[in-house]
Amino acid sequence: MPPHSSRGFTLIELLVVIAVIGILMTLAFSVGQRARASGHAITCSANLRQMGQALSLYIEHHFGYIPRRGQGDRKLYEVGRMSDWFNCLMPDLGSAPYWQLVAEGRQPAEGDKHPLVCPSGRDVGHIHFMPYGMNIYLSPWKRPRPHRLTELPHPATLVFMADSPSDYCATMPTAKAYGLEARHAGQANVAFLDGHVRAFSGSYLGCGVGDPKHGDVRWETESEGVNWRTR
Repeated sequence: MPPHSSRGFTLIELLVVIAVIGILMTLAFSVGQRARASGHAITCSANLRQMGQALSLYIEHHFGYIPRRGQGDRKLYEVGRMSDWFNCLMPDLGSAPYWQLVAEGRQPAEGDKHPLVCPSGRDVGHIHFMPYGMNIYLSPWKRPRPHRLTELPHPATLVFMADSPSDYCATMPTAKAYGLEARHAGQANVAFLDGHVRAFSGSYLGCGVGDPKHGDVRWETESEGVNWRTR
C-alpha cells in the first residue's frame, strides 16, 4: 500500500481564504447596516403617522385649532406651555405631556422607544432631545390664536411634522441650525396635515439649502392674518 500523504494550505491559499472571509464579513455587515437603517426609517414613519392621528383628535376636540409649534427658530428651552405640540398631543399617544416627563426626570432619550424619538436621531448634548419638529410656519406664538384647519387651503400638501435636529422643536428646509434633516439614507420623513406620511430625498426638500417650494410639499400656510416669516 502506498504511504498516506497529506497536503496543507500554502501561504497563498491561506491568504485567499482570509480575504474571502473578510469580504463576506464586510458584505454581511453592510447588509445588516442597511436592514437596521431601513427598520429605523419604518419606525420613524410609524411615529409620525401616530402624530398625525393625535393631531386629528386634537383638532376634533379643540374646535379645529392646530397645536402651537413651540419656540420656532430658537433652541428648545420652554417646555411648560400645554398648547405646544409636544405636550398636548402626547396623551393621545399613550404618554404624559413632555413637560411632565421632564419634571419627573423621564424625558425620552436617544434610542428610547417613544413616539417623540426617531431611532436615527442623535443627541447633540442639548438639555432637551427632540428629533422631530413641527412645521415652523404653523401656529407661531406671534399669532394671537393658533391656525385653524379651515384657514389652510392645502392640508393634503401642507407639512405638519418632519425629521429635524434634536435641539429644536420646529423645522423647515434651510441652511440654518433648525433645518430639516435627511437622516434616513439621504431621505427625510414628512407628515402632512391630512395624516399621510411620505419620505423625500433631502435634495428634493431643500435640506441645508432652503425651500424649493414644490407643490406637493408646502411649508408656508398661505393663510390670512399674522404669520411667521423667515429671517
